[in-house]
Amino acid sequence: MLAVLVFIIILGVLIFVHELGHFVTARRNGIRAGEFGFGFPPRIVGIQFLTGREEKEEMELESVETEITDVKSGDEEIVKKTITEKLREVTATVSVKRWRIIWGAQDGDDEIEKINLATAHRRKLAGGTIYSLNWIPLGGFVKIKGEDGGNATDLDSFAGKSAWVRTKVLAAGVAMNFVLAWFLLAIVFMIGAPTAVDPDAAVQNASNLRIQISDVTTGAPAQMAGIKTGDEIIGIKASGGENIKPRSLKEVQNFVDAHKGTQINLSMKRGSQMVSIEVVPRMDVPKDQGALGVSLAETSIVRYPWYQAIWEGLKTTLNLIGMIFMALIGILYSLIMGHGAGADVSGPVGIAVLTKEVTGLGLVYVLQFAALLSVNLGIINILPIPALDGGRILFILIEKIKGSPVSAKLEQTFHSVGFMLLIGLLILVTFRDVLHYVK
Repeated sequence: MLAVLVFIIILGVLIFVHELGHFVTARRNGIRAGEFGFGFPPRIVGIQFLTGREEKEEMELESVETEITDVKSGDEEIVKKTITEKLREVTATVSVKRWRIIWGAQDGDDEIEKINLATAHRRKLAGGTIYSLNWIPLGGFVKIKGEDGGNATDLDSFAGKSAWVRTKVLAAGVAMNFVLAWFLLAIVFMIGAPTAVDPDAAVQNASNLRIQISDVTTGAPAQMAGIKTGDEIIGIKASGGENIKPRSLKEVQNFVDAHKGTQINLSMKRGSQMVSIEVVPRMDVPKDQGALGVSLAETSIVRYPWYQAIWEGLKTTLNLIGMIFMALIGILYSLIMGHGAGADVSGPVGIAVLTKEVTGLGLVYVLQFAALLSVNLGIINILPIPALDGGRILFILIEKIKGSPVSAKLEQTFHSVGFMLLIGLLILVTFRDVLHYVK
């Protein structure tokens, strides 16, 4: 249950932050956003801020002074002043700000006019963005005016903005995912991150040296026995032998090689749990693999002061962006060449399973995993794939090259077909994940 909750929170935060980037950038560039929602519809409740003016008609007393000149004999002038008073109508305009609660799925009005006949008050209020809370807690969404190509002549429409502004709005979601990863990794380095270290080198700010499983080969004895990535080896022993606390990678490797074909017992620390696993190292070892089928690493908890943690978080984020981008390019190349996507591609089911594993390892691993997913989400969205941000930016680039907008119908068809292909790919990957984890 905890793993499910963590999965929902991670996915929700990643999508929410992505949409927040679009929303803030759109608003800062004068683009109207009809709604910004936490979670997906149907809507539970929303709050809408209203701005406008209030007109009040009333009577005001006015004094009018009139001069009358009376000429008499002897060139004598007599000036008479007459003061009269009359009433006139006065219209006063006062700026007002209001808000209202919207329950359920009703839409907000662009303009709301209310007239109080008794007091002659006329109030015209423009409906602003609806900030909503929705029933499906998986991220968020933003409705931007003109994002479908309509209202191109309106000043507050996305479609009516320059190519540079539209590109900024589309790329802002990706940028926010990268910033989120940076923020999470900075926290990790402040808390203390498990980091692979060279046992022969002194590592600054390091403590608690330990031997951990860094990777498990599919189908190897280690996987069949239940060994997982992140497990810490705290003891090894042969059947009937004495438990040994390993002090180096070499000691573990030598022990496993010396007991090929016989059962050994590994005492492991998995998060806050202690587990004991029995496994038989294989006699016939495939090329570039070990007898257990695991990769080992000597790790240490490395902590940094906050100002250094921010810098380390930035460096790690940039490294992740580079590595994941190259990995995705490799996957796309394999798909184009007909070699398949490979075993490292996971859908929602695979991510949920990985979330369960990292949740058992502790908070630091959860934060690292969330940062990794955030970078993945950002890179996938910026690729020139139909229906994604990168695909829409591609059409803006084509518009600049050809000097005129691409046909709205053609672009919509392109994105619709791309969206259907993405859904099909998602179903395929999910189906493969289910088959993999059901085995």
